[in-house]
Amino acid sequence: MSNGTSKIVKSICVDLNEVDDPAAEILKTLPSIHYAFLIILVSPAGDLKAISSTLQECSNIDHVIGSRTAGEICITGYCQSRVVVLGFPASHFVASTRLITGLDKKNEMEFSRDILNDRQALQLKRPDFENEFAFLLVDGLSMREESLVLAISTSLGSTQLFGGSSGDGLSFESAPISFDGEVHENAAVLLLARSRCEIKVFRENHFEPSQKRLVVTGAIPEERLVTEINAESAAPEYARIVGIDPEKLSPFIFASHPIVVSVGDQHHVRAIQKVEDNQHLRFFSSIDEGMVLTVANASNISDHLESVLDDLNQPEEPDLVFVCDCILRRLEAEQSDELERMSALLSKHRVYGFSTYGEQHNMLHVNQTLTGIAIYPPKKA
Repeated sequence: MSNGTSKIVKSICVDLNEVDDPAAEILKTLPSIHYAFLIILVSPAGDLKAISSTLQECSNIDHVIGSRTAGEICITGYCQSRVVVLGFPASHFVASTRLITGLDKKNEMEFSRDILNDRQALQLKRPDFENEFAFLLVDGLSMREESLVLAISTSLGSTQLFGGSSGDGLSFESAPISFDGEVHENAAVLLLARSRCEIKVFRENHFEPSQKRLVVTGAIPEERLVTEINAESAAPEYARIVGIDPEKLSPFIFASHPIVVSVGDQHHVRAIQKVEDNQHLRFFSSIDEGMVLTVANASNISDHLESVLDDLNQPEEPDLVFVCDCILRRLEAEQSDELERMSALLSKHRVYGFSTYGEQHNMLHVNQTLTGIAIYPPKKA
């Protein structure tokens, strides 16, 4: 069990290897104040339903949302087999939450008016809380993030959205989210919040496109599958272009040899999840025939992280930084022996969060990014 040093947002990290009842440990340690909402991030080794349902029963907690992870980030940096809890006090935050189920069948426009109504209700409830943000948790195996984020963003106006796709370690079997004590698959939960704290929503990656091109000549978009690249079988052709034996393709290789799609002067990673038995490549995000991709060149991931966190410290240090960090970044850090340095940086800057199967930022579903929110003390009167 470890507690954070932030003064406003309360943070707790429970080691599942050291306790029999993580929910009881959380309740014993969590300060007894009124919380607008709790975010719980639970390792696949933990029981998301048991923990979330126990916490939801507490009368001093308005909302409890959470997800299974592909790894956790706590006061010591990157970790595993943990439960990370972030408590946002009602003295500084007010929130509403909305469960969105049946993502494979949902007409996303059905809930647009509901989101507008939720925003208006929060504004009427706390007009003195002038800063607003949206946070989205979505089943990381649903393959519905793109259309969902696009539909939600049309109802948010200037409100910034960030979020993460839930994970399941590297098993890719079940990636549930939790809402008000219940666990759901093929679902998402949207949290709208207003705060008197200053906030900064951000998204960063450490890649630049190279000259190595890949043209998607065969794809099954609804399954995020690429069958052919450059009119050749997808996996062997990708391996040839990045200079790797096809038999050695793995999540570590995908993390260290990402591919990007360029849109104007912006570039977005299209991360590979795995090689199928038929040599097709399954992706973490949308893909289609005709897409022109390029292999990306990476800067040093630790140097880039240090620069990002230093920038967030201007003009003052945040109380806490909450991030959705792609699992491929963690794998890249392991592969390049940067994990220890990155953990030290995350710890130094009070960064908490989880490793994801994808990240959401405003209208985009992206991969291999660090996406999150920095929360600062309120402005002094």
